[in-house]
Amino acid sequence: MSSIFTKIIQGEIPCYKVAEDEKHIAFLDINPNAKGHTLCIPKKEVDKVFDLSKEDYLDLMEFSRKVAIALEKTVACKRVGMSVIGLEVPHVHVHLIPLNAMKDISFMDKVTLSEAEFLDLAKAIGANM
Repeated sequence: MSSIFTKIIQGEIPCYKVAEDEKHIAFLDINPNAKGHTLCIPKKEVDKVFDLSKEDYLDLMEFSRKVAIALEKTVACKRVGMSVIGLEVPHVHVHLIPLNAMKDISFMDKVTLSEAEFLDLAKAIGANM
């Protein structure tokens, strides 16, 4: 059965896409820890990050790095944090979270954005790629 992320990749579920290449896609988290919280995923459905081949792992990290640099240019923050947890969705995903305080990466406090804010933010981050 396809994960929700595979359904996003296949266009069955909409997303606020930030970036895409032949092997990856980045989109805004719809339940963000902070404004700009972005998910980077491989298009190939793999459950656990360390089950990726070495090449696919390194490619995902390089893609995530590019997105993080664009994110930091777009959203005012002290730094962009990265987390790979993998319990919520059985599809490898890297969380990129703009951080101003340790609590921003706790996954306990969430922020709310309007659809217009999501659309504008996705476009702005993508423009910095």
